[in-house]
Amino acid sequence: MTILPLVSIVMSMRNSALTVAEAVQSVQLQVLQDWELILIDDGSTDGSSAIVEQFNDKRIRLVREPSSAGLATRLNQAITFSRGEFIARMDADDVCFPERLALQIERLQLDPSLDLVGCGAVVFSSEGALIGEMPIGLTHQDIVARRFSGFPLPHPTWCGRASWFRRNPYDPRPAYAEDHELLLRTLHTSKFAGLDRVLLGYRQDRLDLRKILPGRASLARSFWRYGLEGGEIWPALQGVAGQVVKGVIDIATVGVGINAPMQKSRLKPVCDLTSVRWRSLQEKLPQARAPQCSE
Repeated sequence: MTILPLVSIVMSMRNSALTVAEAVQSVQLQVLQDWELILIDDGSTDGSSAIVEQFNDKRIRLVREPSSAGLATRLNQAITFSRGEFIARMDADDVCFPERLALQIERLQLDPSLDLVGCGAVVFSSEGALIGEMPIGLTHQDIVARRFSGFPLPHPTWCGRASWFRRNPYDPRPAYAEDHELLLRTLHTSKFAGLDRVLLGYRQDRLDLRKILPGRASLARSFWRYGLEGGEIWPALQGVAGQVVKGVIDIATVGVGINAPMQKSRLKPVCDLTSVRWRSLQEKLPQARAPQCSE
């Protein structure tokens, strides 16, 4: 008799050799151990898969793909392979706090009306320094209230019912902001929530215009599409205009090297307790680190 895992973690990686070991080991350190990790290698050329294989953990399913198809396509692929009742997201350069899965799944089990639960996340540098904390909406209304500006529900923190993810696959057409497109598409037929607790570390050394500007363009297109469909033309126009203005500001600041202040301006200060918890997590991660593969 096959025993199915409670939760499937879906992850896509591309050239993540420097970070994927910490991501995987943070999953291994979870308080809730009834998980499987579905990891799709999206055409890496830096030996990322070899690093994952050295963990030798039967709960990890590694799928190698010869070429890149993008995050949305790979997440849909991972979801088709998943066997858990719940699905959790994270990226190959992020880390989970040990209680992440336990607390998010507990919330979903306590409230059957919920489809998707996010959580707080801290932004950190590759040196391990904390930069700030991402905003998080706690109720469905909090999360969707300013939908034509964005959703305070960080994508790598998502944990939801597998049935919801299968009913609502990612749209691979937008190269960026696929999470916002999915939330815009499903907000009237779904229920979202967030936990007021930092449970994920999001790695971001600096803002990158090569990602920011295409992301804003994708957001603007989604705002206009769903504004038209929902009869919310004026809010959608405001949202599109907002992305244009923000893009100009990004070019005028990040584009000329004003990076750290702009990065911090998007975040909240990190509280002392979260800093203590972060240091504790950093101390645990090297103990489980898989050896780097040799060239």
